[in-house]
Amino acid sequence: MQSLRELYKVGPGPSSSHTLAPKRACLLFLEEYGHLPRYEVDLFGSLSLTGKGHFTDKIIEDTLSPSIVEIHFNSTWEERHSNGFYLRGYNEENVCIALWTVFSLGGGSIEVKEKKLPYNTELYKEQSLDEIKQICSEQKISLVDYVFNNEDDEIQTYLNSVLTAMLNSVQRGIRATGVLPGRLNVEKCAKSLYIQAQTTQDDAEQTKLLLMSYAYGACEENASLGEVVTAPTLGACGVLASLMYYYYNDIGISRNKLVRALAVAGVFGNLIKTNATISGAIGGCQAEVGTACAMASAAAAYLNDLNIKQIEYAAEIGIEHNLGLTCDPVEGYVIIPCIERNAVAVLRSLDACTLSKYMYKIKPNKVTFDMIVNTMNYTGQKIAIELKETSLGGLASEFKSKDEPKTLLEPKDCYEEKTKIVFPLTEDDIELEDTLVFDDIVLDENDEPTSPIKFKL
Repeated sequence: MQSLRELYKVGPGPSSSHTLAPKRACLLFLEEYGHLPRYEVDLFGSLSLTGKGHFTDKIIEDTLSPSIVEIHFNSTWEERHSNGFYLRGYNEENVCIALWTVFSLGGGSIEVKEKKLPYNTELYKEQSLDEIKQICSEQKISLVDYVFNNEDDEIQTYLNSVLTAMLNSVQRGIRATGVLPGRLNVEKCAKSLYIQAQTTQDDAEQTKLLLMSYAYGACEENASLGEVVTAPTLGACGVLASLMYYYYNDIGISRNKLVRALAVAGVFGNLIKTNATISGAIGGCQAEVGTACAMASAAAAYLNDLNIKQIEYAAEIGIEHNLGLTCDPVEGYVIIPCIERNAVAVLRSLDACTLSKYMYKIKPNKVTFDMIVNTMNYTGQKIAIELKETSLGGLASEFKSKDEPKTLLEPKDCYEEKTKIVFPLTEDDIELEDTLVFDDIVLDENDEPTSPIKFKL
């Protein structure tokens, strides 16, 4: 597993895969080759299908400014990862002097085919929770100690900065008013929810309203292209941030203990990232909000002084009941159903913590965290491609009129052999091959459709 620095990253919304990852890649490209007169970027997969709603083109143009930037939205590519882009740099003679193939892996993490990146180094030897628990048992250490023993000396300082960014994102969000960016014309709701929480006389209801307002606050900051934290992604940034804000602002837990809770949550997020995925484009929203719920469940269990078995139980509950959750953002924006889903998940995380606390006394859990991660990985492969951050199906399709004309997002060709991609795509535009291949799993035409999909334009 990689460092928690690669799990928790502070950056601009609204999507870690679609804004933070491209920004990181572009900054590295500038660092490697300097500012060039012209750049060409060819987007593929979910980056292409929902790139407009996720502001992928904007973040790339802003990062490479003031140079000329041409961005092309394409249908499919032949690379091994479904989500990514080609980044080309041209000199004064308009000659391409550099090409990077960038894979957006989820949570803002990237891989560059042509360059080895230092932060992709594996830092933890253990690859499962069972292995981690064995180390903790043999060395008589806690999960927090396990993290701090494997990370560098500055990890607590780094996690403290992550905590600050989370708290700030919530605070800005619950004070903000206005309309979220984009065509959906959605009003910001966090401040109104927060005000209602102050007026209710029911303590239990007040707690829930506060948590939901905090989740809305962070997520509305994210949708407004504000600075938020991948936990594990920006689309799921509100779950853990709202929990941290609640325990800090309303319960009075110390920053030191909250930092340690982030370390515990990071173990579970890292295990999912390593053994399944935290990318909505690969595993659906179970990979994003589902993982965030598991991380928040583990953090809540730690903050309530539960033991390692109860912490595992809580995290397992958190992800188990999000299995199969689809990623179908309306119009490609990280707004509907994403923001509301974060609010629901933080409440579910506290329920998972409570259930694990008392069920542990009644019977041992037969489903381990490692089992549920393997199940999640399998389930993600079975989710249809139109339900994995493409906005081609699910709730997203309910907002498209059948008479809506098809229009070109970008009337440009990437190269001569590439075809222009038309939005929005419908079922009539998708032609399935007789046999589909997805991660070495062969599915015939009678099974659920998964990638690769050939677009008939």
